[in-house]
Amino acid sequence: MKRMLLGVLMVIVVLSSVGCGEGLGIGIARSEKPRETSPDVAASDLKDLVDGNSAFAFDLYQSLSDRDGNLFYSPYSISLALAMTYAGARGETERQMADTLRFLLPQDRLHPAFNALDLELASRGEGAEGKDEEGFRLNIVNAIWGQEDYEFLAEFLDVLAQNYGAGLRLLDFINAAEESRITINDWVSDQTEGRIEDLIPQGVIDALTRLV
Repeated sequence: MKRMLLGVLMVIVVLSSVGCGEGLGIGIARSEKPRETSPDVAASDLKDLVDGNSAFAFDLYQSLSDRDGNLFYSPYSISLALAMTYAGARGETERQMADTLRFLLPQDRLHPAFNALDLELASRGEGAEGKDEEGFRLNIVNAIWGQEDYEFLAEFLDVLAQNYGAGLRLLDFINAAEESRITINDWVSDQTEGRIEDLIPQGVIDALTRLV
């Protein structure tokens, strides 16, 4: 299980964040459909989603817990980011992702459930105060980068727009792999106020990359 979990994550996830940088043109591929801000999701679907996400979080912890030092990670961010790529998965890839990520719902119910959960979590930080009477911020940023001349299906873009309020940022991995990596890393650093730097190490993005 540990080998499969880490293998799937290594293959699919370089995708927690988006980027923009100087000297590198960035295009956008996005559906014109607006995000559904009041998704009609059954309580049982939301429960199945949360239960599955929790199970994946513990699976991931078991895979990472044998490392030295403190461990800090955000399983929800990983699940949310991978759900966006899962929208474009079919066949054996779809099955393996669902098994590893503990997705219990079919695609047509999974993504609206993620939308409802994301909107609920985002609303909790609006004007809320902790025990110290100080406000808090919950910032979750996930998006997908694609190869600029690759043809992405309209159905896939519709799911991203309606359920995640997202589209595809386009870069030229084929001819500018290292520049693309730096672009993404710079944006991540900016969005996390310098807390995450060099998210993607050298060599991870190359001319064969099509989706990050």
